[in-house]
Amino acid sequence: MADNPNICEVPRWHLLKQQLNNLTPEEFQRALQETPDAVLIDVRTPAEFEAGHIPGAVNINYLAYDFWDQMEQLDVERTYFIYCRTARRSVRTCTLMRNSGFKNIFHLDGGWNLWTEKSGAWATV
Repeated sequence: MADNPNICEVPRWHLLKQQLNNLTPEEFQRALQETPDAVLIDVRTPAEFEAGHIPGAVNINYLAYDFWDQMEQLDVERTYFIYCRTARRSVRTCTLMRNSGFKNIFHLDGGWNLWTEKSGAWATV
């Protein structure tokens, strides 16, 4: 199968992620602190958000029927920090935003799972 030119061995979301401004949890935390007017968006479900989230985050559920309607209300000139649980939904969100003209988007590589593993005391609300 590896010799078949029609088979993509790298998952599509990995290819999309390579085009983003990916930050480690430490870089993400530092950039958030250095950008006080930025918008922090958690694209997990409300239940996931309620179980714990990064302080100051706004919840816009990627799986909601009106997800894109909510995203279209955002100012494309602002700076956004985006995350989800493992980074798959946030990769898709950042890709949609970039393709829609948003200029300043930063993605939490590894998502909430890696954030809580690496961040310790500053991880949750």
